[in-house]
Amino acid sequence: MAEQATGAWLTVPEVAAHYRTTVPVVRYWRHCGSGPKGIKLGTRILYARAEIERFDNELRERAAAGRPVPA
Repeated sequence: MAEQATGAWLTVPEVAAHYRTTVPVVRYWRHCGSGPKGIKLGTRILYARAEIERFDNELRERAAAGRPVPA
């Protein structure tokens, strides 16, 4: 089972679960710069909950405007 992050940070598997996608997709978003912004802490990539909320709002705005969202 994936290790749970505590506090205001999410791990890559937790972000993937949030968006109902796979870990490789979240890694691809990071590679392309099209997903939520994460930070590298040692060997781990972490995402602030506030950044996930910001990205969720951006996705809603894009969808409402008929613009494409990251795949």
